[in-house]
Amino acid sequence: MATQTEQMPQRAQASRTFVSMKRIRKTTRSVLIHAALIPAAFLFLLPFLWMLSTSLKSKPMIYVYPPILMPIPPNWINYPTAVTYIDFFLYLRNTLIIAFAATFGELLSCSLVAYSLARIPWRGRNFLFVLTVATLMLPYQVTLIPLFLVFKNLGWVGGFLPLIVPHFFGSALYIFLLRQFFMTIPMELSEAARIDGASELRIYASVILPLVRPALATVAIFEFIARWRDYLGPLIYLSNQNLYTLSLGIYQYRSQYGAQWELLMAASVLITMPVVLLFFFLQKTFVQGIALTGIKG
Repeated sequence: MATQTEQMPQRAQASRTFVSMKRIRKTTRSVLIHAALIPAAFLFLLPFLWMLSTSLKSKPMIYVYPPILMPIPPNWINYPTAVTYIDFFLYLRNTLIIAFAATFGELLSCSLVAYSLARIPWRGRNFLFVLTVATLMLPYQVTLIPLFLVFKNLGWVGGFLPLIVPHFFGSALYIFLLRQFFMTIPMELSEAARIDGASELRIYASVILPLVRPALATVAIFEFIARWRDYLGPLIYLSNQNLYTLSLGIYQYRSQYGAQWELLMAASVLITMPVVLLFFFLQKTFVQGIALTGIKG
């Protein structure tokens, strides 16, 4: 009895020591991971910081050697000047039209296709899903010329339609993401709605879509950012300068009127900030949509 009484404090002490060592190992691993990630994050931020620094410099400061990291005082006048240096608001309007229309098209088409592949049993759906995912291996450059010829024959070249309409026919990557997310939702919800007399379209709109908002937000962020920074598409299909997007408009001004680097960098910061803010405010939803995709399937 006395021996057991003596062993109890020893076991408690050993347990506390084990917990303490485990905590120390966890803390050490966390410190090492952050020590590696912080320099890596700085390397990724360096181009943006240099662009921000250049946007606040006067023209003579840009060519000073050694370079000045942060000008004192900062030349804030570059930002209102950059807005008038190019047709910023015209290009912004064009970019927003394309980005919002393409994003809406992807959400509508991809969610419908993914719902069909994940929630409705029909013969051949798995084969069609594999075939759809296989198209991811086709580079964009392979279909570039055939698509251009199709749009040229339709008379769409020179307008927004070639940059918007294809997105209403779905994207293999987004279909895959949404299909995998849909498969994590219990089928009992759809079956209960069918028993109540709901149609497939009603189940899709009223039952399933509200449950997959993180995945839809992820697709929306991906697509909006892709259209916002797209350069190749507008370069190929747009010839009227009044229809240029921001990325194309800035490049055209640089080639036509020379490089006013401080103004171009200020305009580039203004173009980049909406994407940064969009990800910053929606990062929780974005991470949740990526983390839960692919759990089942």
